[in-house]
Amino acid sequence: QVQLVESGGGLVQAGGSLRLSCAASGRTFSSYTMGWFRQAPGKEREFVATISRSGGYTYYANSVKGRFTISRDNAKNMVYLQMNSLKPEDTAVYYCAATRGALNIETSSGYDYWGQGTQVTVSS
Repeated sequence: QVQLVESGGGLVQAGGSLRLSCAASGRTFSSYTMGWFRQAPGKEREFVATISRSGGYTYYANSVKGRFTISRDNAKNMVYLQMNSLKPEDTAVYYCAATRGALNIETSSGYDYWGQGTQVTVSS
């Protein structure tokens, strides 16, 4: 089992940047595929990005491709989401998620463990 704690959210103007962090507990962090999701008020949770166990493979939602970068540091049990060129439509609660599997990693159902979320608000 793994526990996840996100941090780094906040209020930023459009065009600005934020870096979200997710700290994972446990000694088997490198065995988990990690993902970031977000949920805006009144909307369903949506996929943002995922990264493989080694960090060698990443995949992004079209809406963030070219602006967001997911990365991980297995030695520190950390996963990050660097968000650049932020837009008001990026406003949401951002969640870190983990799974030992490799199926459906672009959907929330593919993940077993979730953090509590961190709020990102982008003003216009």
